[in-house]
Amino acid sequence: MRLLLVEDDNHVAAALSAVLARHGFDVVHARNGEEALHAVLPATHPGKPPFAVVLLDLGLPDQDGYQVCGKLRKITSTPVIMVTARSDVRSRIHGLNLGADDYVVKPYDTGELLARIHAVSRRKAGGDEPTTAVPDDALRLGPVTVVLPTRRVSVDGVEVQLTRKEFDLLALLAQRPGVVFRREQIISEVWHTSWEGTGRTLEVHVASLRSKLRMPALIETVRGVGYRLVAPAV
Repeated sequence: MRLLLVEDDNHVAAALSAVLARHGFDVVHARNGEEALHAVLPATHPGKPPFAVVLLDLGLPDQDGYQVCGKLRKITSTPVIMVTARSDVRSRIHGLNLGADDYVVKPYDTGELLARIHAVSRRKAGGDEPTTAVPDDALRLGPVTVVLPTRRVSVDGVEVQLTRKEFDLLALLAQRPGVVFRREQIISEVWHTSWEGTGRTLEVHVASLRSKLRMPALIETVRGVGYRLVAPAV
């Protein structure tokens, strides 16, 4: 997933870029509003997929982040998450009215930020990424079809009954085929906890999914890191 990080502090940007890269993001860093507006133009990165999310700091040197958000919304539908120290409700409402999709207040927890990034990208899914475009709100992964709104899963047209957490886990992986999800990230997004003891539960759910879908190779274990979904050839 490509992400545009708009941050004027190089030290902050470097640290955050490293964290995001470890979670499978391809980060492009813009140091001011002008660079950000230029970066989202398709001609700037020929052959590259569009950004999935823009992480926009409001304290920029050349123009106010609110202005940048308004300009971004006129030229792209890419989700924008505002990042700022301004915690008052009025500032948040103003940002959302300008077209921001979410708002994170500093200092923030990295796990929360990652969860918000994935949440806004899922809401946008279907516009730019072909894996979620056809049919409506359904993911086609070879013989496997995952229908998000109705929480139904089928293999070769035959419905497979999954538990709530099994579906949540499959949906998370299926929306980013090939992307490695760290164990901590999966536990945070599916179980909404950081408790290390949940790791064994994750392993059990992965094993159950492989068995129920009759496709052991669908979910690949990345040793020492986590899991990724390997989309079968059509």
